[in-house]
Amino acid sequence: MQPHPGRRAVFAALPLITLPARAQDAFPSRPITIINAYAAGGQTDIAARLTADRLTAAIGQRVMVENRVGGATSIASTAVMQARPDGYTLLAGTSSLAINPTLQPRLTPRNPQAELAPVGMVYRGAFVLHIYPGLPARTLPEFIAYAKAHPGALNYGGVVGTVVHLAMEMLCQRAGIEMTAVPNRGGAEGLLDLQAGRIHCNFQSPVEALASLHEGRTRALAMSSRQRLANLPDVPTVAETLPGFEAVLWMALFAPIGTPEPVISTVAGALNSVTESRDYQARMAQIGLTAESGGPSDVRTRLAADTANWGRVITEAGIRTD
Repeated sequence: MQPHPGRRAVFAALPLITLPARAQDAFPSRPITIINAYAAGGQTDIAARLTADRLTAAIGQRVMVENRVGGATSIASTAVMQARPDGYTLLAGTSSLAINPTLQPRLTPRNPQAELAPVGMVYRGAFVLHIYPGLPARTLPEFIAYAKAHPGALNYGGVVGTVVHLAMEMLCQRAGIEMTAVPNRGGAEGLLDLQAGRIHCNFQSPVEALASLHEGRTRALAMSSRQRLANLPDVPTVAETLPGFEAVLWMALFAPIGTPEPVISTVAGALNSVTESRDYQARMAQIGLTAESGGPSDVRTRLAADTANWGRVITEAGIRTD
C-alpha cells in the first residue's frame, strides 16, 4: 500500500531533531572512586584519602576512596582492570605493582605496564633503618662491620615481600653481609620486637619509628632515601655509605586500559595541582611522606625501574612466597 501523498509531504517537512550531548560525554560529570588496596587507618590509606579530598576541589567532582584489601593488593588492581575505562574508577597503585610480578607472578596484573594505564605520581615515602640499642654500632659503617664480624648472628623483621623486607635484603647484598629474616605481621609488631631485642634491626616508616627514637628505645642509623629527611636531618642516608642505594614506597594513580587520553590528562592535571600545592606537601610531610608530581611518563619510568630493581633483589635473595 502506497502512503498518501499528503502524508509524505508532512514527513518531509519535519525538521531534523538533534539530540543533546549525553552528560557522560563531559568528564567528570559524577563522582570518581579511587580503589585502595590497603586497610583503613594506615599510612597509605590516610594518604589516599588526603589526596582524594584535595582532588575533589581540584577536579570539581567528589572523589571517594574505597578499600579492597587482600590478595597482596591484587584484588584492588583486578577491580580497576575490569572497570569501565571512563576515568571514574582509578587505582591507588603502589610499589607492590613493581614487586608482585617477580615475587608472586600468578597474581594480577602480571604485567602492570601493559594492563594498567598510568595517570600520575602521588607520593614517595622513605624508611629509617634503626637498630636495637644494645648493639655497639652507632653508624651504618660500624653496623656493617659488626655484621661482617658476626655472619648470620643478626636478624631483622618485616612483612615478606614488602618494600621494608626487600630493602633489608638489598642492604645485605650491597654491603656483603648476612642476616636472617624474621617475618612479622606489620610495623607495630616489628617495632615491639625491635625494642625488646627479639630482632636486631628494621627498616620502618618515620611516623612509626620517631617516638621510639626520641625515647632512646631504638637507634637510627640511616634513611633509605637518596636525600635526608627534614624531620631527621642528622640521620644520614644509606647512599652516603653505599652509593646509589634507594628504597622507597611510592603511590601513583592508574586507570583501566583504554581510558581516553583526554580523561587521563584531566585527572593528571588536577592531580599535579594537588601535589604541587604547599598545603598538601606540608600535610604529607606530617605523616612522613613526600608529595611527588609527575604524569603518565613519570609513572612508567618509576614502575619500570623498580620492577627491574626489585626483580634482581628477589631473584638474588631466592625469596619465595609459596
